[in-house]
Amino acid sequence: MIVITKINDKSLYINCDLIECIESTPDTTITMTTGRKIIAKESVDDIIDAIIEYKRKIYR
Repeated sequence: MIVITKINDKSLYINCDLIECIESTPDTTITMTTGRKIIAKESVDDIIDAIIEYKRKIYR
């Protein structure tokens, strides 16, 4: 799970394995495999970095 900040300043933990795509339009929109869309304050690059760090932790 990674933590993101929603546009209303609330933190949300999401399962990064369920992310279908991440778009910057100009807000960062995360589309989950369930169809749910989440607008995040973090940039696409920050979210990708969080995913890489999470994967490093669990696959060591």
